[in-house]
Amino acid sequence: MTLAHNPCVLVIESDESLANQLSCDLKEAGYEPVVAHDAGCGLRYSREREPALIVVDRMLSGESGLSLCKSIRGSGTRSPMLILMARDTVDDRVACLEAGADDYFLKPYRSEDFLNLIRLYLKPDVDTTEQLRFGDLVLDIATRRAIYSGRNIDLTMKEFELLKFLMEHPREVLTREQILENVWGYDFMGESNVIEVYIRYLRLKIEDEGQKRLIQTVRGVGYVLRDT
Repeated sequence: MTLAHNPCVLVIESDESLANQLSCDLKEAGYEPVVAHDAGCGLRYSREREPALIVVDRMLSGESGLSLCKSIRGSGTRSPMLILMARDTVDDRVACLEAGADDYFLKPYRSEDFLNLIRLYLKPDVDTTEQLRFGDLVLDIATRRAIYSGRNIDLTMKEFELLKFLMEHPREVLTREQILENVWGYDFMGESNVIEVYIRYLRLKIEDEGQKRLIQTVRGVGYVLRDT
């Protein structure tokens, strides 16, 4: 299948064999892969090529993929970033979010699962001026940015999707299963705290400056967006 406009995907991977496999799979799926084998080239390409999505290996040769993600975000890039990593713990997920990544993909590499994740993030944009509102919280669908009490809040792709799902169902208790299915779109193997991690970061962003809690936990069930 060839995708319109062949979105550019930047792959920052020091393992040449894995980089070649990623590149071939992306090209066959209709994307335009650009490969960087070190952090310096990766940072430069992220600025020059303006990729639609960036894939970073957490363990670059002698360098930290997480530090690179922070540098890319610090340069103003808002493209989705995925981290390739070998471990799946809460601390690992938190580290990914703190670095500015939107999601992660576990090794060993599996072509079909990887491409499914890429497609989730590179769905065609829909022109819209739609905004979702809940009290003083506004979510602009086109810019993927939230505004709360007049304060602009930048969101990663997954933070945006999670907040959007909550705002589409205000005051409705949503189970963890509903959130995983509608926001992530694929099943996690075994028990996962990924939702809690993203909820935590949404709260940190939205409840800055002492704002009241809007995303509330319903113990044993899930989460609800409400103002009481």
